[in-house]
Amino acid sequence: MDNISAIETHELRKVFGERAAVKGLTLQVEQGEVFGFLGPNGAGKTTSMKMLLGLIAPTSGSASMLGSPIGNRASLRHIGFLPEHFRFQEWLTANEFLDMHGHLYGMDIHDLKARISELLERVGLTDFRDKLLRTFSKGMLQRIGLAQALLNHPKLVFLDEPTSGLDPVGRRLVRDIIHELRDEGTSVFLNSHLLSEIEVTCDRVAFIRHGEVVRVLELASLDTNQSDVTIRASGLTQEVISGLTKWGKNIQANGETVNLTISAESALPEITRYLVTKGVEVYAITPQRVSLEDIFIETVGKDGGL
Repeated sequence: MDNISAIETHELRKVFGERAAVKGLTLQVEQGEVFGFLGPNGAGKTTSMKMLLGLIAPTSGSASMLGSPIGNRASLRHIGFLPEHFRFQEWLTANEFLDMHGHLYGMDIHDLKARISELLERVGLTDFRDKLLRTFSKGMLQRIGLAQALLNHPKLVFLDEPTSGLDPVGRRLVRDIIHELRDEGTSVFLNSHLLSEIEVTCDRVAFIRHGEVVRVLELASLDTNQSDVTIRASGLTQEVISGLTKWGKNIQANGETVNLTISAESALPEITRYLVTKGVEVYAITPQRVSLEDIFIETVGKDGGL
């Protein structure tokens, strides 16, 4: 199974009536990576996840998870899922809730008991194991849901808005658990609107619009990716400003200020030397790394492409 992708789809499509919720989803998620799924509301993210999980049937296209066609019951035993809009059995205690799901997975009773204790400790709910879920806050329900998604030692985990309703401590806990899963070789498919969380959690992200992947980005590249630079200086002639095109694009000049976008911050020393040799008095050169939010807006548009 070493060479098998965790998820692979080709032109996956879902049509409701005359509306195509997912027009043609093609992507690949490797084993042991944290993969972010980004797009505006209505872009087809939830519908895509439901198709992958076998909750709804695709209209056309193909997809596999862990080397088996989607919906395969044997592979589903190795998948964990935390939905965004969960409705847990509020009349059960935390322990009973996890025990029920463990039995649904067919887990060994002794292994299940140990696993429940381990996960309750990991999500900070050990002291609440005998409390009814109806007494839990939204954040506590989010954490017990995360424990449920990890109960069966999954090889692939789907997390749909896993930090919704969590405070900063809870978000950090989820982030740490995701990193631990990756270190263990577990693949994580993460859907979240919190781009700051995606940026520090994922290895790669796919931007989708109208149910199609429009861009896939390695987040490690953000460390050396393009930066917006502001230059404050005197003596900026039109000739000097035109010469900056060697290193940057989107050049905008206004008096003693020039803004441009460079492909890498390693160009800054060259730009500085160029300006000085042209007799420019440089007051400040300020780079600002392009964020995932900037790339998101650039890719899907300010209106989300809707």
